[in-house]
Amino acid sequence: MLRLENTVIRQGDFILAADMTLDQGQKYAVIGPSGAGKSTLLSAICGFIPLDQGRIIWDGRDITDAVPGARPMTMLFQDNNLFPHLTVAQNVGLGLRANLRLSAADNGRVKDALDRVGLSDHAGKRPGALSGGQQSRAALARVLVQARPLVLLDEPFAALGPALRNDMLDLMCDLASETKVTLIMVTHAPEDVRRIADQVIFVEGGIAQAPQPAGILLDNPPPELRDYLG
Repeated sequence: MLRLENTVIRQGDFILAADMTLDQGQKYAVIGPSGAGKSTLLSAICGFIPLDQGRIIWDGRDITDAVPGARPMTMLFQDNNLFPHLTVAQNVGLGLRANLRLSAADNGRVKDALDRVGLSDHAGKRPGALSGGQQSRAALARVLVQARPLVLLDEPFAALGPALRNDMLDLMCDLASETKVTLIMVTHAPEDVRRIADQVIFVEGGIAQAPQPAGILLDNPPPELRDYLG
């Protein structure tokens, strides 16, 4: 269980407050207007942005001041963060060892992750030789190989076409269910929320609201959410 206790994130004149509990194994969609602070919320949870106030608690342990690598989570960005000079397998291996000095067991985990995302035949290729969907799969394999209990996704499939984005969302959901991880995903698309989310975190007006059931919230949105959805 992840708990944000009376947290305040401050960046210049921008302030975002959040107080919520996220349960393990749930899929959360983070939605709200552009500039509301959705990515800022994820960056603070991951430790890329320090808190101005409050605490972040993971399973009873205070991780407020923990460096990003020491937190029980990994983050997948929109640009996939693949290194063009490394092979697909090496890019995935970076999730295990920054120096790429992988043991036989490590290499086995890389192979398993590539198998699970359907890229076993592309392990020796460089990212430039892959399609956009294959690059997203490679980035997802790097997340898988880390085996962290929380996976944060900042619009990772926004650049893909609708059909391919849906394929990636379905793959991500299948893998999340299989590995029992918690997903927290920023998205602008209500259809993505309906497709993958159990709960919704609505960010607006300087507040990241506590999660609410996705179906109920989208079927009967409050006025501020109705204005956002259009």
